[in-house]
Parts: sequence; C-alpha cells; structure tokens
Amino acid sequence: MLPNSLLASFFFLQLSAPATTAEGTTEHKSLIDIILGSSTSGLIVMTVLFILSIVAVYIIIERYLTLTRAGQVDHNFMNSIRASVESGNLQAAKALCQSVDAPMARMVEKGLDRIGKPLDDINKSIENVGNLELLKLEKNLSTLASISGIAPMIGLLGTVIGLIISFQDMSSATTITPQVLSNGIYHALTATAMGLFVSIIAMAGFNLLVTNLDKVIFKMENTAVQFMDLLQEPSR
Repeated sequence: MLPNSLLASFFFLQLSAPATTAEGTTEHKSLIDIILGSSTSGLIVMTVLFILSIVAVYIIIERYLTLTRAGQVDHNFMNSIRASVESGNLQAAKALCQSVDAPMARMVEKGLDRIGKPLDDINKSIENVGNLELLKLEKNLSTLASISGIAPMIGLLGTVIGLIISFQDMSSATTITPQVLSNGIYHALTATAMGLFVSIIAMAGFNLLVTNLDKVIFKMENTAVQFMDLLQEPSR
C-alpha cells in the first residue's frame, strides 16, 4: 500500500497542462513548471503542502512499522509464562518478558513484579503500564489526522490566491483573453488538487494505522486477561 502512494505522488507531479504561446502554438507545461512559475504566495502554499506530504508519509511509514512490531508476539508466549509461573520460576518468566520487545510483554513483566500483592493492585499496575504503552503507540496519530484536515484548507487558500491573481490580470489587461486568465486559474486548480492529494494520503494512512492499533489493543487486553486468570487459578 505504501509503495502505491509513492507512485501516485510521482504520477501527480508528471501531470501537464496545455498553454498557448504568443505565436499561437500549444505548449504543454508540467505541473512543476506551473508551480515554479507561480507567485511568491503561491510558492509558499505549495511548499507548505509539500512539507506536509513528507511529514504524513514519514508518520505513516514509521507508525506502521512500530505497530507491526508491537503486534508480533509469539503465540506460545503466554504458555511459556504460564509454565514458568506454575513451576515457581518467576525469574525465567521475567527474562522471557524482557527478551520480547512488545507492550504485552512489558505488561506481564509488571504483573510478575507485583505477584504476592492483592489481585486488584496487580490489575491496576498492568492497566497503568497498558495506558502508557497505548500513549506511545498513538504517537503522532493526532498530527496525521490534523494534516488530513488542514491540507484541503491550505489548498483552498492557494485557490483563493490564484483567483486573486486572475482578477488582477483581468484588471490590468487591455483585452481579456483566456491566456490572461490561465495563469491564475492554473495556480488555483493546482493548489486545490495538491491539498486534496495530501489529505487523501494522510486520511488513508490514518485509517490504516487506527485499524492496526485496534488489533494491538485487543492483543494487550487479551494478554492482561490471560495473566490475571493465571494468577487466580491456584485459588479455584
């Protein structure tokens, strides 16, 4: 999915628009040419949108890899913990938790440290660790959501700027022709398209990351329940 987004970015930058020269011939201007030929304010808008796109792609890739690693826990992890706890070898259970870089392992390790205390205290300790781990997993997701909402507004700002340029050209031109209006309209439509493009990438990435986050949260909750059940087995 991520490579497709990069291909889409490349395709977007290769779009071209026809422009009529003074001799009456038709010249195709690439999107990059249109952007570089825009006003200073237009360049600022497009630069901001480009930076937002880079930030969005970075967050998507970084969080995707982080969430993928967080959810990769051996199915036999809890079985090994159970065997160590039942045999009274808590050090082996803690060593196993420390060897696994995942939120679930850190939650279980905290629970192992609290063995011997009331079950409610153990449960609260596990929940506290789970909440801290959840905050780490949610890092930058709010930024990505903000980009998906801000990008179209910035694109709209660029559109307004482009329309202002068109009206200025109209007011200063002796004869109003399509060529007079085309420059500002190109800038306006390009800003709108770029803003929507960045928003789509950010929104799609956000939804993908939220889905993966939900899967990790489910595994964290399931692990906590299994561990608490393990501690209560001797009293049954």
